[in-house]
Amino acid sequence: MADGDARSSAIVVRRLGRTDYRDTWEAMRRFTDARDPATDDEIWLTEHPAIYTLGLAGRSEHLLRANGIETLKVDRGGQVTYHGPGQVVAYVLLDLRRARLGVRQVVRRLEAAVIGWLATYGVTAYGKPHAPGVYVHGTAEAPPGAEGEAKIAALGLKVRNHCTYHGLAVNVAMDLGPFADIDPCGYPGLAVTDLARLGVRRTTAQAGDELVAHLVRVLAAP
Repeated sequence: MADGDARSSAIVVRRLGRTDYRDTWEAMRRFTDARDPATDDEIWLTEHPAIYTLGLAGRSEHLLRANGIETLKVDRGGQVTYHGPGQVVAYVLLDLRRARLGVRQVVRRLEAAVIGWLATYGVTAYGKPHAPGVYVHGTAEAPPGAEGEAKIAALGLKVRNHCTYHGLAVNVAMDLGPFADIDPCGYPGLAVTDLARLGVRRTTAQAGDELVAHLVRVLAAP
């Protein structure tokens, strides 16, 4: 394994640093196509330059206005989201048959990992059955009537040959302005926040190291 890679509970963790979104997406597809039943599962930690991605069912009307940021149609589930500096992205390359998990179970486990990790900071977070991702209350970013709710982590997966790729993105300390030019995850008026605005100061590398420990634990659980 290269520098920055580690093995934990049969899941290989790769710390990629900042990467081009398109290059990483293509690498995930190559990895998934080449793997066999003996291939280790992997989690890739990264951070991307500014880009909007639109999922398979994504609708262009959720792109509210042009602002010079590239938009890329990709093969994950979900609508539109934003990736940019100050956000930790964890790509989950998991053999579902070997793990004996369905995709909904994986989604719930990924959410549980983020919720458990945020709890270590004293931040109460939660998921929603019909709106994948992780949410928090009590944020100034939420619009009136939203009871202070804001999204801190977006989630979208692709299943190919019974294996997953794509994953989740957690806002750590970023410019949230580009979210104002889209309907985040396809929800008009959805507020978005990050760890810094919740009073938690971490770099993306620190946040990734802490988060991945929770991800490995929940994905390896029976």
